[in-house]
Amino acid sequence: MSLQLAHSASDDEQTALSLVFAALADPVRREILGRLDGRDLLVSEVAANFSISLQAVSRHLHVLVRAGLVSQERTGRISRCRLEAGPIYGAAVWLNRYSKYWQAQFDLLAASLEDIGRENAEQKEDAE
Repeated sequence: MSLQLAHSASDDEQTALSLVFAALADPVRREILGRLDGRDLLVSEVAANFSISLQAVSRHLHVLVRAGLVSQERTGRISRCRLEAGPIYGAAVWLNRYSKYWQAQFDLLAASLEDIGRENAEQKEDAE
């Protein structure tokens, strides 16, 4: 008898998040997403100006499709690609949970810049 574990929605969400981060880890795939930002492109248009083969670009697209970041619509031999931003939003939400760790640094930077601005203003007044 085999024991089957039920997958919760959380397991599915974690798997989807892992696929998104794995897809975003490659600079070529990030560039592909940038090219698709705001427009649909044919695979050949996506591949234009890359120094890799069309087949290599197609493999990158497959990873992006599997992660849900790109959808492809085929008409005969022609394949049109579209950016799907939903999974990026999910990754941003996950990352935002950790913003407290860098927000303190931004607050410190803002306070330091205010101090520098005040010192510069005082020096300017003294010089006049």
